[in-house]
Amino acid sequence: MDRMRQLAGAACGALAFMLLATGCAPDPTATPAPTGFSSEEEAFAAAEATYRAYVDALNQVDLSDPATFESVYAHLSGPALGDEKRSLTKLHADGWLVSGRSVVDGFYRVDEDELLAIACLDVSAVSLTDASGVSQVGAERPDVYAVQLRFTSSSEASPLRVSESTAIEDSRCA
Repeated sequence: MDRMRQLAGAACGALAFMLLATGCAPDPTATPAPTGFSSEEEAFAAAEATYRAYVDALNQVDLSDPATFESVYAHLSGPALGDEKRSLTKLHADGWLVSGRSVVDGFYRVDEDELLAIACLDVSAVSLTDASGVSQVGAERPDVYAVQLRFTSSSEASPLRVSESTAIEDSRCA
């Protein structure tokens, strides 16, 4: 399991998108996400929409075509963006293939003061193979991962982005 997390971890829930998500350090210059929203509920709804759009973009990635990575990057900032770029670039360079779709099964608020959430990501339909066609999905991989997410404000055009993602254990995602 640790080997799977190392291989796919930098994908932040992507390529391992679905094999898992990686922990990232918070962006020290980022503003907490609720800034600019009329209520915490509105901010949380925007965070969920952002994460679902991110997962949708990951589901469209073709590792042989780096142009498909750009829509993934549009939903990220700070360390999460850097990690994702390194991961997708490496998987592309190594000739890996991903197939299947991941699904957000749940999305839960964690903190009222900061925009932190837990997402349950179902990766049961996702496969990842190396350049020689060997599956990189371990038999022990769970079908659903819990991912703790931090969101930050960015710009008016895209008010929220995922800035931090950490695979955790959470009973809601069992």
